Amino acid sequence: MKKIVSFIIICICQLSLFAQPQKIKQHLTGFKNLTVVKNLSGLQIIGTGKIVDPYHYSIVKSELFNKASVSCAHPLASMVGAAIMKQGGNAFDAVIATQLALAVVYPGAGNIGGGGFLVGHTPTGKNITIDYRETAPSKGSRDMYLDSAGKVIPNLSVLGHLANGVPGTIAGVFATLPYAKLPMKTLIQPAIDIAEFGFVITEKEASGLNATKESFVKNSTKPTAFVKNSKWKTGDTLVQKELAETLKRVRDLGQKGFYEGKTADLIVAEMQRGKGIISKEDLKNYKAKARTALTFNYKDYSIIGMPPPSSGGIIVLQMMKMIAQKPIASYGFQSTKAVQLMVEVERRAYADRAAHLGDPDFWKVPLKTLADNTYLKNRMANYDSTKATPSTAIKAGIINESDETTHISVMDAAGNMVSVTTTLNGGYGSRTVVGGAGFLMNNEMDDFSVKPGVPNMYGAVGGEANAIEPNKRMLSSMSPTLVLKKGKPYIVCGTPGGTTIPTSVFQTLVNLLEFNMSAEDAVNKPKFHHQWLPDEVAVEPSFPAKTIAELQAMGYKISPRTAIGRTEAIRILPNGKLETAADKRGDDSVAGF
Repeated sequence: MKKIVSFIIICICQLSLFAQPQKIKQHLTGFKNLTVVKNLSGLQIIGTGKIVDPYHYSIVKSELFNKASVSCAHPLASMVGAAIMKQGGNAFDAVIATQLALAVVYPGAGNIGGGGFLVGHTPTGKNITIDYRETAPSKGSRDMYLDSAGKVIPNLSVLGHLANGVPGTIAGVFATLPYAKLPMKTLIQPAIDIAEFGFVITEKEASGLNATKESFVKNSTKPTAFVKNSKWKTGDTLVQKELAETLKRVRDLGQKGFYEGKTADLIVAEMQRGKGIISKEDLKNYKAKARTALTFNYKDYSIIGMPPPSSGGIIVLQMMKMIAQKPIASYGFQSTKAVQLMVEVERRAYADRAAHLGDPDFWKVPLKTLADNTYLKNRMANYDSTKATPSTAIKAGIINESDETTHISVMDAAGNMVSVTTTLNGGYGSRTVVGGAGFLMNNEMDDFSVKPGVPNMYGAVGGEANAIEPNKRMLSSMSPTLVLKKGKPYIVCGTPGGTTIPTSVFQTLVNLLEFNMSAEDAVNKPKFHHQWLPDEVAVEPSFPAKTIAELQAMGYKISPRTAIGRTEAIRILPNGKLETAADKRGDDSVAGF
């Protein structure tokens, strides 16, 4: 039987669950006019052109491309995005297809059970920001995670069904579709095919699935594709039939294929089995929202970020503006003087985050004042370049006005730039897989101030602005960011990492704009982080020992930690080539042409 298709899998596929390929080869391509042939071995789809092969692929950390490129957390997803642009799509098409592919190949953070933010810029100069952050269920309440004594119940906002916010990702990709060129049926098909026929997992993926097995079993009420009797190994094939069927319903029925009908029934049934509170009405009423982009100038550059309920955009703005009058380039990269200045601006920006930032539909966020140059100058009035300023001496400014996430950076030949950060919050979210639907739910409810003044899983302290209310969006640290140089596209960047996201983006921008690093070095050089409370500077293992010792002598508490962020960056070089870099800290990879 023959059938013409526009975008699907090429090859002989072994259809048995969790089969490890030997002589089998499966291909995915972004080119039209392919023929499907059914034979005794399975499906073989014949075509020509550049191939994305879910059974044989490699990780590419940095490369120059002439026309278009993608950088994200998994090589297969990057290749899908590049193939979509090769087929005729633009950067918005690519970011939709890449997100959906990540929901299949990167279950730790890629998702349709979470949410995110998009920041885009078109060749006409239009800035686009789409908020598809999760919301609290209508039955959510301020004290829902407290016991009778008013104390926080451990893990209730982190693991299991009660940790779930109403997912926004599918609404987000449909809100992005008007800026794309290709139909959703084309953009979602690669994710469907990889879910249905499987892909080979990496060493990191195998390790993550093995480490989380017991948590999947404990927090899910039905068997899941992520759990099997034996241990996962590098090179095993992960097949997700239930997820494929969920994606097919979205392909065939549109946004309603997720928020209504069978998928909604499966989500609500899972909630009822696990004592969750998301209802059919919560799902049906979810809407992605267009926001006004947060834009500001930094020397010769224009920087475009995400406004609240992202805290990241305003934090990056504040930090960049607070260093703008300092000759930081002359201090030298990771010199004690440069790092100490950056730590102190981080401290002050995060103090403001705790008091003033929340969902603008529920809380009057004083954006104008937070971004004001005079206000920020006053925030640095007690800065001392010779010693640490204790966080006890730094409060939020007085204003009189009423770890697991993933990022995608894309540029295309037409001049579109798109930066998207999406999340399940913690690694593998709440560890709850929706029975019969095959996808993981988020644990975003922990991003609210579960109890004002009590730190969340990332140690961030919040207040009344971010208290739980029904249908409210929880505050986020996600910071998808674009940079224009003299009004022209220049940089796309972003990262996962919980509360370390804004500081990682800040340091990447400083590395590129002040220290003139390559994109690869800007992404990969060791990073540090300060978030007001706890009053300590977190540093990666390879951070310079001399700088650490000198900071300690100035009164800073230094706390070694594992990798900070996984940044994806694209920069346009003077010769027009796209310098594209993926973070060395994970399986992140670039693709393009």
